Amino acid sequence: MRCSRLNLEHLNVRGLTSNMEAVIGSKMPENIINKIRNYFEAEKQSGVREYLFAPKKKDEFLTFKEEVMSCQMCGLAKTRKNVVFGSGNIRARLVFVGEAPGFDEDIQGLPFVGKAGILLTRIIEAMGLKREDVYICNILKCRPPQNRNPLPDEIASCAGHLSRQIDHIKPQVICGLGKFASQVLLKTETPITKLRGNWQEYRGIRFMPTYHPAYLLRNPRDKNLVWQDMKKIMEIL
Repeated sequence: MRCSRLNLEHLNVRGLTSNMEAVIGSKMPENIINKIRNYFEAEKQSGVREYLFAPKKKDEFLTFKEEVMSCQMCGLAKTRKNVVFGSGNIRARLVFVGEAPGFDEDIQGLPFVGKAGILLTRIIEAMGLKREDVYICNILKCRPPQNRNPLPDEIASCAGHLSRQIDHIKPQVICGLGKFASQVLLKTETPITKLRGNWQEYRGIRFMPTYHPAYLLRNPRDKNLVWQDMKKIMEIL
């Protein structure tokens, strides 16, 4: 009995693949049936099926992204090379939010791809996740010249973009990477040394402030503190 991949996907969506022998025939070799089972299990774990079968949310997010990619709301539009919108799973349970794109991010149009990004990737993998399992973005979507601190009008211009990203993704946890991101989102001037490791709340979502990966590159002795913060996040996820 022949059964195309598309047909199997429809059967899976309808919940009919729990008894594969009954669906595709008892004469099919066991090893083939196991491969099909493994395919759907991998699909389920990766979130691919939810992504493919929820076109409305996908289309809305892509439309929103296209709007941001052409943003001209502040002066950074004149100096940037690329808008760094964000990357990852738009149904992620965990979102990492940093300060702003740096040199490498501005060139590639992707968040956290420099040395700090490599360290962030290692942290994510140590949590038993992959970058494609989480969502990564910044307060600002464009690089400030010479990596200077973001200006108030730039923060205000980008605030709506980040809010809409969070509204689309609906994560269980947000991790604020560093002083700037944590203070801006929590609307506080409390030092990151006092904020980190303590659960906060951002618009009804659990929020964990921690040190920025770039800080850890300069202060490797504090990596253990960040790992303690990540373990608290892992308990929630």
